[in-house]
Amino acid sequence: MANKTFKKAIRQIHLWLGLATGIIVFVICITGSLYVFEEEIRDATGKELMHVEPQSQPFIGLESIILNFQKITPKDKITSIRITENEPGATVQILNKKKQIFYFNPYTGGLIGKQGRDWLNTVFDLHTSLMLGETGKMIQGWSVVIFLLMLITGLVLWYPARIKQAKQSLTIKWEASVKRKIYDFHNVLGFYASILLIILALTGMYFAFSGVKTAVEMVTNSKLGKGDSSIKMAFDPKANLAVRYNTIYKTLTEKYPGAISMTYSVRKKDEMRVRMIYPYQWSRKQNTFFFNRNTGELLRSKLYKNNNAADTVEAANYDLHTGKFFGIIGKILWLLASLIGASLPVTGFIMWWNKRKAKKKKPKKKHHHKVLKKVV
Repeated sequence: MANKTFKKAIRQIHLWLGLATGIIVFVICITGSLYVFEEEIRDATGKELMHVEPQSQPFIGLESIILNFQKITPKDKITSIRITENEPGATVQILNKKKQIFYFNPYTGGLIGKQGRDWLNTVFDLHTSLMLGETGKMIQGWSVVIFLLMLITGLVLWYPARIKQAKQSLTIKWEASVKRKIYDFHNVLGFYASILLIILALTGMYFAFSGVKTAVEMVTNSKLGKGDSSIKMAFDPKANLAVRYNTIYKTLTEKYPGAISMTYSVRKKDEMRVRMIYPYQWSRKQNTFFFNRNTGELLRSKLYKNNNAADTVEAANYDLHTGKFFGIIGKILWLLASLIGASLPVTGFIMWWNKRKAKKKKPKKKHHHKVLKKVV
């Protein structure tokens, strides 16, 4: 009896959480499934912009490229620069505040072309903030927390009461009615995808809440490194932005060679982050440097060789969230799991709606009162 009461309570929690956040979960899962192969889609659709014919001459450097960018669009501010070191002929990409990407020839510094916001930018914004800015990020984050609770309560409800029911809980009855198939889609597919969806939810929460990072620190018994401020690099504060960025590039590539890509990102309070990614198999090998954008002064740095357990989790989190951690097979599995995740609110709503209609149609029981006859 207690077990039935417990499951009834779990079922109610599962139902109302699902009805409250179903649309948001659907949007997050669908956009996530579309973004899994973002790199491959961009490579396929923007090949003529992302690559030029490889040449024997060396990289021209950032100074010429940035000066050309400033001539083309003098009022624009650079928000990001990406240099791909390991791909011969890969163009240098500069992003502005409007999220337009400018592609430059790495050998001549000339502009190859530019691209405005595309549908993948919209997909990303929907996935991370529902296109509602900071408010959307908060809504999205808490919706992921609720989705995690739904996955856990769903597993509790799925767990068969008797071993004999295990087989029917793991298979879809294709010959059954439409209602039964919808029920099986929700329960069986939800069960198979649940572990991957829990990983997706937890890694997504890592981006949204600092508390998750604190929890990782407690579990790993290590502190997430903020960077070493003892390493100093001297730059001329009077140098213009193009010279400053180029000096940073030359200094870092000489001191820390072997990176496959290098990305400059302008952050809040004019802090600039430079990420250098090196070849890796599992956890991302990444050196990160933080500079004062206006003076070029190095504020702090994080080297992957100094990573502790908490740093390793942080370095692996993005690849785990996107499925890249397990290569192409991982991406395919993450795509399928995301699609199943998107289907759960839909099938769950249909099941609830069908049950609701059935209750309305059910005739009310007539109460027959016994007629007492007086015996004279």
